[in-house]
Amino acid sequence: MKIKDVAETLERFAPLPLQESYDNAGLQIGLTAVDNLTGVLLCLDVTEDVLLEAHERGLNLVVSHHPLLFRGLKRIADEDEVQRCVRLALRLGIGIYSAHTNLDNAAGGVNWALAELLGGENIRALQPQASAAKPESGSGAVFDLQQPMTGREFIETLRTALRAERVMTNWNEKFRRLTPDYLVRRVAVCGGAGDFLVPDALYAGADAFLTGEMHYHQYFGYEGKLLLCVAGHYETEHHAIGLLHNILAAAHPTLRVEASQTNTNPIVNY
Repeated sequence: MKIKDVAETLERFAPLPLQESYDNAGLQIGLTAVDNLTGVLLCLDVTEDVLLEAHERGLNLVVSHHPLLFRGLKRIADEDEVQRCVRLALRLGIGIYSAHTNLDNAAGGVNWALAELLGGENIRALQPQASAAKPESGSGAVFDLQQPMTGREFIETLRTALRAERVMTNWNEKFRRLTPDYLVRRVAVCGGAGDFLVPDALYAGADAFLTGEMHYHQYFGYEGKLLLCVAGHYETEHHAIGLLHNILAAAHPTLRVEASQTNTNPIVNY
């Protein structure tokens, strides 16, 4: 097998045209038609430790969710981890491929998988994006819960399902005073940095919105209207590794496809 076989499989599921204009999904390092695959290591982020892990396990392709090469490089030295990773990957003969916002936006992609992780039903795109390749694609996802939950029950469900140490939320005293019997029936989600979709969540009739990051001032003004839950970028996207595994294992059952054991989350809660 070649890198191109893995790339074609991933791009059938999440076509590159689905990625956002600022993104750089796809092949990062490698020769798609030349390099013979010994196996694939899946990760959220490409770091030096991940590349060393791939080498130690005899796997010569890393497939990540977040692109290593997100912005242009003017030099390849050792001034930052991106430059060091490029040098290390080339030295070790490891290819790198990233499926980022195209995998987020694809029907059945990262946000759909997040909805399924929370027990969602009737899942659909929160902000639909017309695509001939993936007609149900779009940013975020919105779904219905099997059973209504109180705000506190929903927050605790997130902590458990996402293995999150904390959930930042606007479930404050004012919110609880305005709507003491607030129930969550419909939920909108966007893994990673998704606060741009808050208006769409309201428009879709969501009772709660989950994302990984949100600016401070966006927490204001939604008391009694929308329960905002921010559980961390890593926490709302690390399930992408399992999604990538399912896609590749189904198409290439004899290919070694393994999840990285390296925790790449740079944020620690004390």
